[in-house]
Amino acid sequence: MIKRYGGDGRMSKAVIHNDTIYLRGLTVIDNTMDVVDQTKAVLSMAENLLVEHGSDKNHILSAIIHLKDIKLFDQMNSVWDNWIENGHEPARTCVEALMSDEDILVEVTIIAGKK
Repeated sequence: MIKRYGGDGRMSKAVIHNDTIYLRGLTVIDNTMDVVDQTKAVLSMAENLLVEHGSDKNHILSAIIHLKDIKLFDQMNSVWDNWIENGHEPARTCVEALMSDEDILVEVTIIAGKK
């Protein structure tokens, strides 16, 4: 069974299939922030969506991180590494990518299991 949440005609905020939660790519609304603050905001949004749909950050299976500039890798990781708890690290990919808005520095896509 597939359930879709927060659809806007283009995409859903979350899709649940069986006990797996797929979150859309998350970016900030206030894109005037630096990459550290954008990463904090995006991970907070991810955590809230996971809780809303019956999971949490310790149940993340996979994360894909897009950075506007790979030179931001260490700054983004300074936030990520403090957010992820030891023993609960997901499989992860991080790549440099062109963004839909030139001020977006980071976008995170998450797949998680339900609790």
